[in-house]
Amino acid sequence: MASNTPSIQTPTRPPSPRPSKTKDPSFPAHPQPITIPPSSHPHRQTLIILHGRGSFPEKFFPPLLHTSTSPSSSQTLQTAFPHAKLIFPTASRSRATIYKKSFTHQWFDCWRLDQYTKRQDLMREGLAESCREIEIVGAGNVLLWGMSQGCAASLAAVLAWEGEAFAGVVGMCGWLPFGNLVGEMVGAMEWDEDPFERSDDDDEGEDDDPFARSYGEDSSEQKACIDSRARGVEFFREEIDMQDKKGMVFRKIPIFLGHGTEDEKVPIELGREAKRVLALLGADVEMKEYPDLGHWYSEVMFDDIFRFLREKLNIS
Repeated sequence: MASNTPSIQTPTRPPSPRPSKTKDPSFPAHPQPITIPPSSHPHRQTLIILHGRGSFPEKFFPPLLHTSTSPSSSQTLQTAFPHAKLIFPTASRSRATIYKKSFTHQWFDCWRLDQYTKRQDLMREGLAESCREIEIVGAGNVLLWGMSQGCAASLAAVLAWEGEAFAGVVGMCGWLPFGNLVGEMVGAMEWDEDPFERSDDDDEGEDDDPFARSYGEDSSEQKACIDSRARGVEFFREEIDMQDKKGMVFRKIPIFLGHGTEDEKVPIELGREAKRVLALLGADVEMKEYPDLGHWYSEVMFDDIFRFLREKLNIS
């Protein structure tokens, strides 16, 4: 019988940067992840699951692994996906501005989420570093999963991704960093450049066919719409200092977002904004809202997540 005892595996990492004054010198700059091997062989999938700010794998993974779906199926993550390797990365300890510069585990620094649009500059350095950490891992039949700030880091990493497409992304109780700025940019552009918008004058003399405009007439406007999305992605990558990344691989990566309507830490409005902006950028994104649920997950959310995993992972 395979053991579920967590084991450590050492990934190949890039050269360490110069010591940072914001990092806890007593804690490793790149903590090793906790890796739980598949409970059944062969190994077919890999789930990379990121904790939220202030947490760490040893605290985060036990309740997640013991949470089951609704009583009708009552499966845990390991019984539902016995061939999956589970990797729980550890965020480095760095100074959190809202905690008066105290050290805490976080993927990036950020301001209070009830004042999300303020001090967005705090996110840049940590987001770039976290995205590069995630790049170390391969793609293929790999799914990226994040809770709270781990969700935010996952979405940022996917928008900057230029390698082989992930199998999918799961986000719980999270948000999209700089989502308000990207949404304003792309939304305004698409409003001005809607390739399907018709003026009142277009109706004159076209009573027989309301879609009489030719492909040639629309092509330049459609291209402008596509270009506006590309500029939105470029803007996001510049904001997190990853402007060297090219392409739109994220559009091939399905995304599931789950969020409680009573979330007291990450307001549901931020989850809705993430869904809207990702869709504007052309992502394949699905979002489920859970009434009366706070900043956590639930059996019903796991029902939806497991359904998503079965659809996107190679289970056979």
